Amino acid sequence: MENKNQKSGQERGQRKENIGVVVSNKMNKTVAVAVTRKMRHPRYEKVFERTNKYYAHDESNSLAIGQKVRIVETRPLSKLKRWRVVETM
Repeated sequence: MENKNQKSGQERGQRKENIGVVVSNKMNKTVAVAVTRKMRHPRYEKVFERTNKYYAHDESNSLAIGQKVRIVETRPLSKLKRWRVVETM
């Protein structure tokens, strides 16, 4: 019988993923990633862009500004860092 406190990999749920561009790499093992999404105005229906900035963990400390990266949600690593860099594109 399985322990009720343990969860299998399928029960854990999917983690959020985003693709964005590195806008800052001045921190140690951390990069700031700007994720842009397009949305339609609810009333005027004009399409415009919204940008959110996420702090992501970069273990290799090798990313440069302007690189396109995929980030995935993870446990809190610091006060603001909740994302991890999975791959560069």
